[in-house]
Amino acid sequence: MFDDAASALLGMAWRPELTVEEIPAPQRIAPQAVAIAADVDDQDDEVGNGRLVLLHDPDGNPAWDGTFRCVTFARAAVDPEMVADPLLAEVGWSWLEDALARRGAAYVAPSGTVTAVTSQSFGSMEDDPGRAEVEIRASWTPVLAEGDGIVAHIEAWQDLLCMVSGLPLLPDGVVPIPLHRPGRRR
Repeated sequence: MFDDAASALLGMAWRPELTVEEIPAPQRIAPQAVAIAADVDDQDDEVGNGRLVLLHDPDGNPAWDGTFRCVTFARAAVDPEMVADPLLAEVGWSWLEDALARRGAAYVAPSGTVTAVTSQSFGSMEDDPGRAEVEIRASWTPVLAEGDGIVAHIEAWQDLLCMVSGLPLLPDGVVPIPLHRPGRRR
């Protein structure tokens, strides 16, 4: 079951704005794991990035309430005014819930944080522009039928990463065309 899920993750047809590559997965959290990292580009500017780790423990994990766990990190620059909005954390969490619901990805045991960060440079760095970012760290247990369902969670993660980065969602039924050119990451 894990091999099918890992193949689905690594063989995904990503939106053209995403540059995705496999990265080393954590070794001590679960007996089986696979991980990817993605950069989100909008007209050649990186506007966001993230990681998705798929963990699997065939014996189950009581903390997960299942045998699989999706763990994500998504970060993007935002307008400084957004960081000051007291509702940003709730909105950020709703992006995850909305992405999972939109894809019909059943899940249990969600957890995570939404962090808004601003930075201002001083001294010899005072000419560097200030930054404002939102960061979502989350995990959830996908409810999967035998050999089915992980793709909805992967697509939901892609949607989350695009929402955080300010990109519009693809309309229902529109499938990205994979770009398999030499030297380009999947």
